[in-house]
Amino acid sequence: MKNSILSIIMFLLALNLFSQQRDLTYFLEQAKTNSPLINKTRNDNKLVSLDLKQMNSVLMKPEINVLSGVTFAPIISHDNNVNKFELVSAGATSYNGFDLALTDGGQYQAVVSLRQPLLAGSKYRTYEGKAGISSQINENNIALTFHELEQVVGYQYILCLKSLKQAEISLSLLNALEAQLKILQTLVENAVYKQSDLILLQIEVQDLNSEYKSFNSEYITNLYDLNIICGIRDTARVELHDLEVTLKPENAGRSNFLTAYKLDSLNILADQALFDLKYKPQLDLFADAGLFAAYIPYLTRFGFSTGLTFSWNIFDGRQRNIQRERSEINIQNLEFEKQNLMTQNYVSRNKIVNQIRDVDNKILLRENQTSQYRKLYDTFTRELAIGEISVMDFKNLLKDITAKKQEILILKMERQLLVNSYNYLNY
Repeated sequence: MKNSILSIIMFLLALNLFSQQRDLTYFLEQAKTNSPLINKTRNDNKLVSLDLKQMNSVLMKPEINVLSGVTFAPIISHDNNVNKFELVSAGATSYNGFDLALTDGGQYQAVVSLRQPLLAGSKYRTYEGKAGISSQINENNIALTFHELEQVVGYQYILCLKSLKQAEISLSLLNALEAQLKILQTLVENAVYKQSDLILLQIEVQDLNSEYKSFNSEYITNLYDLNIICGIRDTARVELHDLEVTLKPENAGRSNFLTAYKLDSLNILADQALFDLKYKPQLDLFADAGLFAAYIPYLTRFGFSTGLTFSWNIFDGRQRNIQRERSEINIQNLEFEKQNLMTQNYVSRNKIVNQIRDVDNKILLRENQTSQYRKLYDTFTRELAIGEISVMDFKNLLKDITAKKQEILILKMERQLLVNSYNYLNY
């Protein structure tokens, strides 16, 4: 029974450990899902669609309004030497109050009016083109944001791996040193080594243990930062899968970074087309029906009217030409910025390639040295077991091996970061 319970516990622990292992893909998906900028841009696309629907209503659908109002213009009549208050005058000649010729005694209105734009199809297509470009800009911004997240999340993920592997190197050497410490304890008891040699090695074990805890703490801090970047609400320690970032083949075609400049240029032309709409003729159909009377006795004056209104901007001080010049200048600015970006991108990618080549040479040299250190460590271990080597020399060798392994790890992580940067530029 006890064995069954123990097996279940071990299985659950193993399952929990497996569930706490995460890779770069997991963090990228979380960053994409939780990105406020991507979420806002997607909502901006919804707003573009709503704006187009609203413009369709303005340009294509009738507008119906109800207008109503009552206006009284009472007077005090003095006709026939009699002062008389009249709410609505029947035609006084001597009176105090507003001039009857202007007010007609008042106004009574209750009208339903309709306005229907005509020949607005070309205008709507202009707004539709503008909305389409705005949607493409938003989609491109989402793609660029996710590409930037790939670089930022990848960078932080590599930093986490760097701290984790540094901790693993320290722990591996710590375990090896503790094993040698047990052997040395026996040799001290047999008077092969002095007590001071044992204390010297114990101090080295304490230093390595402190170094291991420091790297482990750094890993937790970097992991927190990774969760912050990805919007993950989690403070648990998780183990990360190893990562090998490889150089993507050089993008021989058109860089995706240039898509933004193309869309911005189209957007400027779309804005120009919207500005030009004010110079197109405007034809509207109008109609109203209801009550429109000036005197109370004529409240039965119900009727309707209909007609057309036409407007056309003929001249406004050459504003149209000025706006077109502004558009041309803005497009020229975009073209200049695009050429500058292409130059910077080309030089930066070649710079990174040279840095990667230099790091590869350094890694090769350090790994050859490590191979020699490994042979020396095996020799020192055998000599330590029979008391033929100084503990100080053995301790110094361990320090050199630790430093060399950490140096190789840092170089490999530096290479990963350089490749990550190159892949970002090579888009």
